[in-house]
Amino acid sequence: MSSTATLTTEQQAAADRVIESLAGAGARLREDQLTAVAALVEPSARVLVVQATGWGKSAVYWSATAIIRAAGAGPTLIVSPLLSLMRDQVAAAERAGLRAATLNSSNVDEWSMIEAQLRGGDLDVLLVSPERLANPGFGRRVLDALAGQLGLLVIDEAHAISDWGHDFRPDYRRVSDVLQTLNPQTPVLATTATANARVTEDVAKQLGAHTLVLRGALARRSLHLNVIDALSPIERYGWVAEYLPQLPGSGIVYVLTVADADRLVNAITAVHGIDYPVAAYTGQLDAQRRHELEDALLRNEVKALVATSALGMGYDKPDLGFVVHVGAPPSPVSYYQQVGRAGRALDEAVVMLLASRTDDAIWDHFATATIPEPDKMDALLAALDAADGPMSVPQLEASTGFRRGRVELMLKQLAVDGATDRGPDGWRSTGVPWTYDAEHYDGVIEVRRREADIMRSYVAGRQCLMQLLTSSLDDPEAQPCGRCSVCRGRLTEPLSAEVPDETVRTITGALRRSALRLEPRKMWPGGAFGTRGRIPASLAAEAGRVLAHADAPEWAELLAGARRGEEQALTDLGDAAVATLAAWVRDGGARPDVIASLRLTGTALAKQVADHLCRIGRRPGLSIPVRMGDPPGRDATGATEAVYWRDHLGGMPEVAGQNVLLVVDENASGWPITLAAAALREAGAATVSPLLIHRTV
Repeated sequence: MSSTATLTTEQQAAADRVIESLAGAGARLREDQLTAVAALVEPSARVLVVQATGWGKSAVYWSATAIIRAAGAGPTLIVSPLLSLMRDQVAAAERAGLRAATLNSSNVDEWSMIEAQLRGGDLDVLLVSPERLANPGFGRRVLDALAGQLGLLVIDEAHAISDWGHDFRPDYRRVSDVLQTLNPQTPVLATTATANARVTEDVAKQLGAHTLVLRGALARRSLHLNVIDALSPIERYGWVAEYLPQLPGSGIVYVLTVADADRLVNAITAVHGIDYPVAAYTGQLDAQRRHELEDALLRNEVKALVATSALGMGYDKPDLGFVVHVGAPPSPVSYYQQVGRAGRALDEAVVMLLASRTDDAIWDHFATATIPEPDKMDALLAALDAADGPMSVPQLEASTGFRRGRVELMLKQLAVDGATDRGPDGWRSTGVPWTYDAEHYDGVIEVRRREADIMRSYVAGRQCLMQLLTSSLDDPEAQPCGRCSVCRGRLTEPLSAEVPDETVRTITGALRRSALRLEPRKMWPGGAFGTRGRIPASLAAEAGRVLAHADAPEWAELLAGARRGEEQALTDLGDAAVATLAAWVRDGGARPDVIASLRLTGTALAKQVADHLCRIGRRPGLSIPVRMGDPPGRDATGATEAVYWRDHLGGMPEVAGQNVLLVVDENASGWPITLAAAALREAGAATVSPLLIHRTV
């Protein structure tokens, strides 16, 4: 496609009105933005824009929409990945004089009205998520109504279309279905800030043979990049708590897990007080709470949101003063995207990576986590082929023995290749043969491992940090920035790599006192286990407590020492269990009459901690016999795991009328705890209260 198209006088005036409404009187499209808009107002246009965060990609599609609508064409459909982006975009469209709406999980009550407005031509812009696009009900009602009538299709964060990219989403590939049903005259715009040459080539190929690719320099002059890699996990928490007040303005502290977000907020408030303005932001929060936190950060009412990647693409705060990562993402591309949230409208913003030795394990998991396993894919297709009709995800989970999350991912991957299809009544096989493309997926894994190597170089400071990031995106203009901690030989002032011991002690003590609640399972798993439905109250465990969750840094060294049999570590772990039990009883938990240990692993931790509790509390103790074997792996269904533990738990001791504290060493699923509690209740226990030493994931 030619890039020499120009706007008419009327088109230029429409674009000027949009830009002035967004950026103020006298604002105009830059030459590179004007090139994109001029291309898009031509019939059949296919344009891919790869530009740095803050370049102004949305100004391109708002201007193009205004021109296309003025010419009498249909509305613009924007496929966006996150709810926060949709909210911002609807507000921006309205400022530009465009009538915009979004269909998403938080406004179900408005769907009928919005769809009627769309059919009536009363909307200029509709924003949807890729997941909504893949929903058969939405497709039937909305996409069919728009078939042949769209004025413009916009695919935002388009790198997610490519499984070569850092953030591939199978649902995003369903955009290809929309492309196939488009009126050939409908222009298409794809935008991203995070695509290397291979991803750019893949996305352009999916858009069409004559796609115009507009690619610019990706370095961000406002960002001061820094790395510290010698801190222990708990010292990283201490660093954030110690230096957060010295970071400019307000910002985001990224962590890798939901549990990390909650723990780090507790660590910060342990040092600065409960009223210190920080909050956790994760995908587990409801939409309303996420909106409130996003707005609070926009208004600088919080110093920082401690967030998982749920706060990422699409969040637009031009004056974000800093981004800190506690743990490195597995890809320099995803890291570049997240740090790109900072400093859009500032001369200077601080970026800090607190790396960890444990990051490598996460990177290795990422490299293969979404790669199909041929045997499992074949088994899933066989289950669909053998069914009398469409099957739901729970039905497929029961028939295949695969965990629900894995089933959902596999179905979407098969749908991308045309082997499955989702209808209103469930999933079915299309009959299209599916084969494992080993060469392709080996290449994807190799790319991901190469990206992990780039992150290792970044952490080690082997060259300019900005140059490493932009080189990983194949930016031809990548060069040393002169501002990062490698170029300057020191951290951005007044930051330091030193963390006071007192800060670490304060955080460690506070976090160890914050035992997590262990919710009891409420339903039997059915399937191979046989029994299904609600667990009777007469067999259920009480809500329990967890000392250490996953790789909780406040427990890591203590658990390691206790597993090695170190006397002081065992004493400290036992004392922590005593303190947890005391607080639990004060909060209304049952005071135990007897303390039972349940050993599920090769360590003696459960017995040792139970014995410590027995000595301090002067209570009798007992051990529940377990026949050791080879437990199911993490991908096993609940039914499979429940069958295993039902068959490996021994007979229960006499506990008639007694409140039992059940001390368990290590588990992820809760099934052995659920089954042991039920057996103890059948043996006459009045209550069973589990204390899990280490909950794994």
